[in-house]
Amino acid sequence: MTASMQRPDLVPSGAFSFPIDTPGPTRWFSFLLLPEFTLLAFSAALDPLRIANQLAQKPLYGWQVLSETGAPVASSTGIDLAVHGSLDQLQDTDYLFVCSGNNGTRVASDAVLSRLRRHHRFGGALGGICTGASTLARIGVLEGKEFTLHWENQPGFTETFPHLTPTRHRFERDGDLLTCGGGVASTEMMLSLIAEDYGQDFALAVSDMCLNRPDVSQTGEQRSSIAKAINSRNPRILAILRLMYQNIEEPLSLDELAEHAHVSRRQMERLFIQLMGEPPARIYRNIRLDRGRALLMETDLKVSEVAMAAGFNSNNVFTRHFKARFGESPYGHRRKA
Repeated sequence: MTASMQRPDLVPSGAFSFPIDTPGPTRWFSFLLLPEFTLLAFSAALDPLRIANQLAQKPLYGWQVLSETGAPVASSTGIDLAVHGSLDQLQDTDYLFVCSGNNGTRVASDAVLSRLRRHHRFGGALGGICTGASTLARIGVLEGKEFTLHWENQPGFTETFPHLTPTRHRFERDGDLLTCGGGVASTEMMLSLIAEDYGQDFALAVSDMCLNRPDVSQTGEQRSSIAKAINSRNPRILAILRLMYQNIEEPLSLDELAEHAHVSRRQMERLFIQLMGEPPARIYRNIRLDRGRALLMETDLKVSEVAMAAGFNSNNVFTRHFKARFGESPYGHRRKA
């Protein structure tokens, strides 16, 4: 352990509490910081554990921060972060998250890769934060798994590992493998673990302390349709997306969208598939479903009223598409929230 960083107080004090009557044994996590790791992604994963302990006033979770040698690690912001120790302190029972940044496909040394393989071989669980999945790919633990990493780094990842395909989700869980795209998705991933351990209500209390959105499901995409469109830099795509967002309760037809953008319907559909990866009808429907989901969470409108406000003239059609997109019915989603 470095002299500059002491073990954290596992049960910090706070004004608000949420008692847990029968806590399990302290669940330990280790965070391996690789050079130029993303500071936001790392801290967003760590702080929900601290908040959970604070709310419960019990050591529900423990953590240690490691580097290859135990020396401080430079983050992508240029700030050096002290750690608790080296990889030698890793226990086989620890859940180890690999934290990295833009150089994720090559930043881990051979010694780190060897130690991670050993951890995996002896039953240790592994996860990836931001681009941590790139290191996990290098040691061969992503084969046949659902996983993700930050959208900016996905093209380079697929060039390096053409046999592996990350999802667009904010975070993924496949068995004991946890990966996320970083940023606030790190918080959402940890909240999903907390919900599994101590229930949805407790996880929502932690989420409120993080000022995070209440939904902790893993079905959300990393980027909105507007963000994808901006990235395409195609003015016609952007114009059509704006029209979609402006006309949710009374949706325009595909022909009307194309006419407003001064393109043919066929050309519009070709542009969307080429630049957005999905046909315009599906993107428009998903925009409306996202609006419906927000209304379910934020208002007391009846589900039938939400369906109409999201541009669906049939409650059954809204329910069917909602379940296909989010994995549960509007009623179930509202009940859980």
